[in-house]
Amino acid sequence: MSTSVVLPALGESVTEGTVTRWLKKVGDTIEADEGLLEISTDKVDTEIPSPVGGVIEEILVQEDETVEVGAILAKIGDGSGAPADDAPAQEAPAEESAAPAAEAPAAAAPAEQAPAAEAPQQSAPAASGDAKDVVLPELGESVTEGTVTRWLKQVGDDVAVDEPLLEISTDKVDTEIPAPFAGTLVEILVQEDETVEVGSALARIGSGAPAAAPAEAPAEPAPAAEAPEAPAPQESAPAAPESAPEQEAAPAAPAPQESAPAAQAAPAAEESAPAGNDGVTYVTPLVRRLAQQQGVDLSTITGSGVGGRIRKEDVLKAAEAASSSAAAAPAEKAAAPAPVEVSELRGTRAPMSRLRKVLAKRAVESMQQTAQLTTVVEVDVTKLSVLRDKTKVEFNEKTGAKLSFLPFFALAAAEALQAFPIVNSTVDGEEIVYPATENISIAVDTERGLLTPVLRDAGDKNLAQIAQDIADLAARTRDNKLKPDELAGGTFTITNTGSRGALFDTPVVFLPQSAILGTGIVYKRPGVVTVDGKDAISVRSYVYLALSYDHRTIDGADAARFLSAMKARLEAAQFEGQLGY
Repeated sequence: MSTSVVLPALGESVTEGTVTRWLKKVGDTIEADEGLLEISTDKVDTEIPSPVGGVIEEILVQEDETVEVGAILAKIGDGSGAPADDAPAQEAPAEESAAPAAEAPAAAAPAEQAPAAEAPQQSAPAASGDAKDVVLPELGESVTEGTVTRWLKQVGDDVAVDEPLLEISTDKVDTEIPAPFAGTLVEILVQEDETVEVGSALARIGSGAPAAAPAEAPAEPAPAAEAPEAPAPQESAPAAPESAPEQEAAPAAPAPQESAPAAQAAPAAEESAPAGNDGVTYVTPLVRRLAQQQGVDLSTITGSGVGGRIRKEDVLKAAEAASSSAAAAPAEKAAAPAPVEVSELRGTRAPMSRLRKVLAKRAVESMQQTAQLTTVVEVDVTKLSVLRDKTKVEFNEKTGAKLSFLPFFALAAAEALQAFPIVNSTVDGEEIVYPATENISIAVDTERGLLTPVLRDAGDKNLAQIAQDIADLAARTRDNKLKPDELAGGTFTITNTGSRGALFDTPVVFLPQSAILGTGIVYKRPGVVTVDGKDAISVRSYVYLALSYDHRTIDGADAARFLSAMKARLEAAQFEGQLGY
């Protein structure tokens, strides 16, 4: 008996997701909770684990297809072969592209050919010119409308499923709206710069040949009946109308017949369509950026994914192989000063990723709509450094988390936010809103760009809880395993620029928050201390704390009081009672 794998809920405001990569293929054995596929939403990329152990018997949604939450993605069985509720001929096409065409005549009785002939007849109304509305989908929990900024297709253009159709701008994000089904764009209902509500019709997509469609519908069963001699028409004919039965929830009988050609067509189309002028098979933006960062030439890699798709693992292996080759160079060359590594991006142009465009717009909006300035203090963390060195091994053994300086900074910030809530506030019209909790966003540098998962209720947590939460959030952010809601609801932000060696910076406050704290590198230098009433010079550990804030509601005195409270807390280094073990 088979178990259906459905797309789980991915966040309060997420209604659909796009399959970016299958981690398993039909016939593979999988364990419960093992990664099965990767899903991309408008907020986050994440990995979907298998709910059960077994054998992948069928994949129902191909890569780059978009489905709603609750839709069936795949079926997992006990590996005994064909499930009782599936046709025997259905599983074979999902595994191979050539064998089914040759085996279908022998394995399928005349009765099995009838449903294949019926499928084109059911999709004939869509092919005869019946157009469907493309509506503005939900774009977030509090987003009620959007403005069309640019149409990426014109009337008369052919559109594939999930191909970008237009760009929409909201008060929170700019995003592309993909086509929910394939066909020809027959009408644009909302012009550029017009604003419409969620659920409004934006355009209509129909068939590319409305007049010829009725003649083709009855003609296609004939090739289906001649499948033993010419199987090729069976594979190509259903490909165009395939999306229509999916959107209309076609009856259960013909649906399995349609999934077989779809499984064959997707890899074939993927192999034939290069991503760009470099002739490389399509890769995701994340993989392409990783290749650029690692200095890997994608044209030299043979992809291990579906249809030869290059995966992240392929790029990392290629980078590791190149690194090993460099390490094996003669010792005298290794001893010489390493030359400056010239980036492959030098002298090129590249479009902004969606995340970069969102960050750019929000940064500009924040700078234009707020009055930002930065206050900096220097903190002597010598006692704190001694405490950390004394307890970090035991802390790691008992909590499983590494004790860096960041959890101390976060705890001190949370306590200071409780004492000076104006720094934790937001502006709503002409009112100041003081949140009841301290939800600290932690800036995390990822391959896709800067993301800020939220450490919730930081004011109620000890060092162990904060350290564990930060490590967990950072790891899942970099692995694209965050839920969308884990990126929302922050009231204050900490960015640890010291992790890259910076003394301090002047970070930008992102609305709706009113302040952000930048923590610099902890470094040693000679400092003046007072011993028995006399000044002396000794080696001390210091860190700069830089608070950027919105001067509309936070005064310089407020910022100074907040930073002074943090300074006193960190310099006293009395955290033994908050270690959490």
